[in-house]
Amino acid sequence: MKVFCGRANPTTGSVEWLEEDENYDYHQEIARSCYADMLHDKDRNVKYYQGIRAAVSRVKERGEKAIVLDIGTGTGLLSMMAVTAGADFCYAIEVFTPMAIAAVQIVEKNGFSDKIKVINKHSTEVTVGPDGDMQCRANILITELFDTELIGEGALPSYEHAHKYLVQEGCEAVPHRARVYAQLVESKRMWSWNKLFPVHVQAEDDEKIVFPSEIENCPGVPSVYDIQLNQVPRSDFTILSDVVTMFSVDFSKQVNSSSTYYTAKLEPIKSGMAQVILSWWDVDMDPSGMIKCTMAPYWVQSTSNDVQWRDHWMQCVYFLPNEEPVLSGEDVYLTAYRDEYSVWYKLQKARNEEDKKDAYVGSPLCSCQAHLLWNRPRFGELNDQNRTNQYIQALMTVLEKDSICLCISDGSLLPLLAQYLGAGQVFTVENSAVSHCLMEKIFKANHVGNKIKIIEKRPELLTASDLEDKKVSVLIGEPFFTTSLLPWHNLYFLYARTAVAAHLTDSVTVLPQSASLYMMVVEFKDLWRIRSPCGTCEGFDVHIMDDMIKNSLNFRESKEAEPHPLWEYPCKSLSDPQEVMTFDFRLTVPQQTLSTDGSVNLLRTGKCHGAVLWMEYHLTSNISVSTGLVQISDEKGNCKWNPHCKQAVYFFSFALEPETLTDLPSAITYAINFNPKTGEIAMSFKPLS
Repeated sequence: MKVFCGRANPTTGSVEWLEEDENYDYHQEIARSCYADMLHDKDRNVKYYQGIRAAVSRVKERGEKAIVLDIGTGTGLLSMMAVTAGADFCYAIEVFTPMAIAAVQIVEKNGFSDKIKVINKHSTEVTVGPDGDMQCRANILITELFDTELIGEGALPSYEHAHKYLVQEGCEAVPHRARVYAQLVESKRMWSWNKLFPVHVQAEDDEKIVFPSEIENCPGVPSVYDIQLNQVPRSDFTILSDVVTMFSVDFSKQVNSSSTYYTAKLEPIKSGMAQVILSWWDVDMDPSGMIKCTMAPYWVQSTSNDVQWRDHWMQCVYFLPNEEPVLSGEDVYLTAYRDEYSVWYKLQKARNEEDKKDAYVGSPLCSCQAHLLWNRPRFGELNDQNRTNQYIQALMTVLEKDSICLCISDGSLLPLLAQYLGAGQVFTVENSAVSHCLMEKIFKANHVGNKIKIIEKRPELLTASDLEDKKVSVLIGEPFFTTSLLPWHNLYFLYARTAVAAHLTDSVTVLPQSASLYMMVVEFKDLWRIRSPCGTCEGFDVHIMDDMIKNSLNFRESKEAEPHPLWEYPCKSLSDPQEVMTFDFRLTVPQQTLSTDGSVNLLRTGKCHGAVLWMEYHLTSNISVSTGLVQISDEKGNCKWNPHCKQAVYFFSFALEPETLTDLPSAITYAINFNPKTGEIAMSFKPLS
């Protein structure tokens, strides 16, 4: 059956109604899931297997039948481990219907259908009794309901319900317990992901762009920033405290999901500005804590050179509401607050008697709107003075005192820069009331509120009266749009430029004047695992899952490039970067499809996992800004990437399935097409021996 889906096109800006297969959303979910990553997580799988064996043994030693409840079974892997370890029966719960169907097939293929019952329900809907989903309560509870924050996928309410209705009192649990850790740090880089710093403008009197106090004092948004903390160099942060345990959860006992808080005393080991809490968790798979699986970053683990890579569980960055000075040796109190699904932190000085009442503090709410409009990488981008300087230098070469300037970008500082650098008049287009309100406050804080006109309209709706009947002589954009996911989505600037063509002078200057699409073939250190077939996992055949992911990846647009912040995912270049397509912003949107094909020679040996693509914006003829590769840092081909942008990654299926590639290719051929009607870029790659 076909269904009509309304979808905003991030490149053209239009809303399109497309006829989709009814399974479209399901295929997207599977194609972008973490199932492959989890199956490749050797440390996780081995520790779970060890913990399950130990739990089954303890139950058997008591002379009891081992009845297992596996919540969130996924592929059925943990249930199959339990039966192999001697469990008498397993109830495997999976709410996602396509996954539950796959679990049934995987269980059957591995010969466990007589001892594993897959139940396609949410665990809170499961019934127990002679006519229920489960004949009796289980005495072993196995779950994998965790995310980077531990509780973000609803682990606590699921455990709470299970203990009340689905498992016996005093049951065995795998994992048995979890602990959440925290460490206080100072980091200008991380702080730049949450607060805005003054921007220096290279004008005559070295003016600064400043931001309203309500942005400075805003606590931000409560959502955790989960990243691959192991890719942040130690030089980017200063540790101010030892690691402390903030709270723990015993999964073998009744769990309470109600909102609460936990306070730990910290003795700073170094004086500095407390800005950020780094956090992670570990789990004990057994009561004694001998079988441990940890998310601790490299500087905490004793074997830092052999830290297990995983993308489904990373580490957490939390921002304190405001930076606080701390002194070495002077105690402070760190409080972790949580509700059912999230955690947030507050730092206090040593408490007096009045402070000991310790009231629960609700999650922080953004009051300034900046944190609602811009994500963390965008904050970092706006705080990148080197990047800003490139725009300043470019603007200085194109602006005149009588320039009529129009900016098309979401929540950009370019209008301010243009005003400071002497433009005659500045207009800026904002698509939303939120961005309009925010930018108005920023302009007023810099005393140019009456000098920059904000137009809250889509570009195609602009009228001559909006521009006070003036023709635009300089059109500027970063370009940056909040709806963009892939690098070329910001080509919306080209469509906007076309829409406002009637309002531009014949000799209009456009900044950037053009954009180039670049491509490079790479070998990933680890990221390839998220799309690589597993085959067998701990001795169990999971080919059905591999085929399911492959089918979803091949389903219409699922087989295309996907966005990843490559500063978090090390890779080495196997080819030189190659410019494959150029878009001239001085012209309107082309009428015909742009096509290019060719090949890139492989200069280094390695596994061709995929191609990375990014945009480079040519602000002027000699000033360019890259959203991708910053440099190839050594002869081995290790790459440094723009830390504020996501790059596009196209995984090569022939590299992820080794049996399809017998010899290392000498080159990769490519064919890339840009459809101006849809704004989509289609691509294909083949190995050349």
